[in-house]
Amino acid sequence: MIRVVIIEDIKEIREGLQMLIDGSDGFVCAQSFATGEEALEKLPGLCPDVALMDINLPGISGIEVVRRLKTQCSNTQFIMSTVYEDDESIFESLKAGASGYLLKKTAPAKILDSIIEVYHGGSPMSGQIARKVIASFQQKDTIDGSELLTQREKEILKSLAKGLRYKEIAAEFNIGIETVRSHARNIYEKLQVQSRMDAINKIMGRQAF
Repeated sequence: MIRVVIIEDIKEIREGLQMLIDGSDGFVCAQSFATGEEALEKLPGLCPDVALMDINLPGISGIEVVRRLKTQCSNTQFIMSTVYEDDESIFESLKAGASGYLLKKTAPAKILDSIIEVYHGGSPMSGQIARKVIASFQQKDTIDGSELLTQREKEILKSLAKGLRYKEIAAEFNIGIETVRSHARNIYEKLQVQSRMDAINKIMGRQAF
């Protein structure tokens, strides 16, 4: 069972997400909170696998909650769930430690798929968000070590930034999954990072946001 916590101030949305998760096989809603302050106090004791985090919470923002909780809950994957599509909200969320970014209009089935994906190490994003990440990626040529990457490694990194899984990238480039893993390891080593999201953040130029 994937244990999920919901942080959402709008009661109808919070209860709808809880019903979706509890009513789906393989998921359980461990707890739900209406404010970031509640999450900061109680989430560390729950150690959920995934947290669905609203950005525009009353009081402390969802981005700040993720920033504070990420060090305390290193095994929890945070997915931002929001109406905001602006670049600042996206990049600040990623910098804070979020592993995914979904718009609230995302279909229920896609939300469940995204929870599964992030649980298994992926970085789910709504299509509109992925395009913004890629656009930012393409605007930066030689930032933070990207000049060290081969053309294929840059292509692989762009696919990683889209949230594609290794098997999907393998199919896209007609190569084996182990070859994709090897490229990913080389990318992380050259950029001196440890994960997909660290690589995306670095290549986009973290200091600029």
